[in-house]
Amino acid sequence: MRIPIRMISIATTFFWMFLIVFLVSAVYSVKDVRFDFGEPQIGLTSDNKILFSLPITIDNKGYYNIGCFNVTTEILDHEGFMITRASTFIPVIEKGGQVMATHNVTININDLQNSQDYLFNDTELELREMVGLKLAEVIPVQASTNVSMPWGAPLYNFTLGEIEYAGFNGTHMTATIPMSFENHASFDFTGNIQIQMYNSTNTLVSEGQTTIETPQHVPYSGYIELNVPIIGITENGHLEVYFLTPLFEFGPLVIPYD
Repeated sequence: MRIPIRMISIATTFFWMFLIVFLVSAVYSVKDVRFDFGEPQIGLTSDNKILFSLPITIDNKGYYNIGCFNVTTEILDHEGFMITRASTFIPVIEKGGQVMATHNVTININDLQNSQDYLFNDTELELREMVGLKLAEVIPVQASTNVSMPWGAPLYNFTLGEIEYAGFNGTHMTATIPMSFENHASFDFTGNIQIQMYNSTNTLVSEGQTTIETPQHVPYSGYIELNVPIIGITENGHLEVYFLTPLFEFGPLVIPYD
């Protein structure tokens, strides 16, 4: 059976009119979709990774369902190396419905320890955010943005002061080493700091450690005492510092003394 060209033309016209109306109404319905991003929370996971949690509420009062809602976060260092990547996917948000979800991103601080900048100096990380969805489960929409995220060093301005010696007994002296830093991180610094003392002949003459608990954004000032044999004391040498925490291990940090 042959269909007249005029009938095909009319059918095509109606199809395009329907498609245009559908697209316009689908796009227009976006005004009735509300995305609410709550206040980010920072904590620790059970395996001692830093956890960023972002509450998301999607209130779809539009005319159509929303499909394939996806939020992806990438965190990169200042050289462009990807530190972590995380995604949250919601298959369908029905019209008239509300969905609440939590977008979680974890950072293993050991991935940062190769650069002393992240432990001892405040710096910035690059944050890439990508959001995608399908209006009426058909029309894809995507958006992305790059922002800088400040990183606070847990051992900012770490300093060892001048060593002071005091008599201990006939063969040893007590060496008191002042120690200070500021915890600029968004997490508490809890762990052990170990110091090994070497004299001018590169001989290990003493070692010791202290346990530290410093809340976030709080300075620390204290000291560590070492028992040093008198025959091993020289005018100069160096100290090797090791940091042992549930979140990371770092060392040695070599600091000369004289």
